Amino acid sequence: MSRPLSILTMPQLYLHEYAKNLAGRRVCIACREGILRDHFNEIVDDIKFLVRKDISTSLFHNLPNRFANQKLLKELEKKLPATHLVRIAPEVDFYAAVLDHPDGMHKLIFLERRSLIDRWGNKMNALTTGRVRESLADFGDLIANVNFKDTMNRICEKIEAGDCERVHILPAGKNTIKHELFTVEGTGTMIANNFTEEFRQVKTDEDVAIVFRILTSYKRAGFLKPRSKQYLSRNRHHFFVTAIDGIVVGCVEQKVIDEQTVELGALAISTRFRNQRVGVYTVNSFIGTMLAQGYSRFISLTSNPRLQALFRQLGFVEESRSEYLGRQNESPGVTMFFKAVGEEQSDEQ
Repeated sequence: MSRPLSILTMPQLYLHEYAKNLAGRRVCIACREGILRDHFNEIVDDIKFLVRKDISTSLFHNLPNRFANQKLLKELEKKLPATHLVRIAPEVDFYAAVLDHPDGMHKLIFLERRSLIDRWGNKMNALTTGRVRESLADFGDLIANVNFKDTMNRICEKIEAGDCERVHILPAGKNTIKHELFTVEGTGTMIANNFTEEFRQVKTDEDVAIVFRILTSYKRAGFLKPRSKQYLSRNRHHFFVTAIDGIVVGCVEQKVIDEQTVELGALAISTRFRNQRVGVYTVNSFIGTMLAQGYSRFISLTSNPRLQALFRQLGFVEESRSEYLGRQNESPGVTMFFKAVGEEQSDEQ
């Protein structure tokens, strides 16, 4: 899946929200000799940041235990006294040794030279183990010179066995680990089966701020009309969000058209969770919520190809109906999608 836009140049850190879920749990970072040498200070800084957040840390590396490396090994011990340092012998399969290590792992992070990409050159963001297995043909031998497919299968097996909740594959660099663990968008690929989804009405000022950031990325792409923070705050009772692990990743606006019809406005999904069925979940949850309020007809106007494909997938039809001409005229040239629930047959008679 692609990540064509970042929401802001400097990503928003959700330190309190994510740190409370990580506090006291173990995060393991694994990186090979060359990567550790090239990004030593950046990796150390990120690990020290985790330690300050009361997160237990382990660092797996394969620095050879020779005289030339003694200074570097001692520097690791000095700078990371609270981190469990695990040296893997250079002649051993590094990835197999890390994945087979008996220590408990909440999160396991592999630092690599580059991002995990699909066959089209797009970054892979959030995947389940099922999606990984379906996509193995898309990957290349992207990690060192080992059989990458075998490594990915081992990762899936470890997650499915309950030995590790989540595995992350990140390109090494400044703040890479910090931004992966404390931002919605992340920096690499996250593999997990335990994403917790929730659909709810916008409640807090923090919800409003996150919705504003998500909508800003879509506005920059030219797919949404601008909505100010003031507008969002005033109309928060008409906005609903999808949260993953308690963090807002998508939104939709309720725009009442008539007694039967409601419009899905401002539908947007954070870049990390595109193509992960979060859009399907958001639209279906919105429809279910609106049905409970007595609405049975749904429209949406969008020029976004992703959302157009989503609406078609969910049974919407491209139709500029006469009863919604006034709404259509407000967005000339924009495709209208329509769906009726429970009245499709009677509507045609």
